[in-house]
Amino acid sequence: MKLVIQRVRRAEVRVEQREVGAISAGALVLVGVAGGDTQQDAAYLARKTAMLRIFADKDGRMNEAIDAVNGAYLVVSQFTLYGDCKKGNRPSYIDAAEPDEGKAGYEAYLAALKEFGHRVETGEYQAEMIVSSENDGPVTLILESRGRRIP
Repeated sequence: MKLVIQRVRRAEVRVEQREVGAISAGALVLVGVAGGDTQQDAAYLARKTAMLRIFADKDGRMNEAIDAVNGAYLVVSQFTLYGDCKKGNRPSYIDAAEPDEGKAGYEAYLAALKEFGHRVETGEYQAEMIVSSENDGPVTLILESRGRRIP
C-alpha cells in the first residue's frame, strides 16, 4: 500500500458536479493499493498517518500530529500511485490491485484510520473525481507499507 499525504488548508473532492467530501485544515491522503496488500498493511499505514507529526507546534516546527490543529482527513483512492513508467511512455499498472481487492484495501485503511477518532471524509471508489486542495507548506510525504520493519 502506498500513500501520498499532503498537509492542506482545505481540500474537496467532487463527482459529477456534486461535493462528496471536504475538509478545512488537515491532510489530503491519496491511497494506492497493490496486489497482495493485507489488513496489516492498512493498519500500519493508518497508524503512521494518525501519528504523523507534520503540523506546526507553538514554535513553528513540524512537531504536532493532526489532533493539535483539530484537523480532518480527506482520503481518496488512487490506483495510479502504482503506475510503472520504467518502460516506454504509457504507465503499466500491473502492481496495482484488481478493483475488488483495491476496494477492500482502501476500505480497510479507512476503517483503521477512523479508529483514531479523527474526522475522515472520502472520495468515491472507482469514480471520476475532481480533487482540489490548497497545500499548506507545502508538505507532501510518501508512505509505503512494503519494506517496513515488523516488530
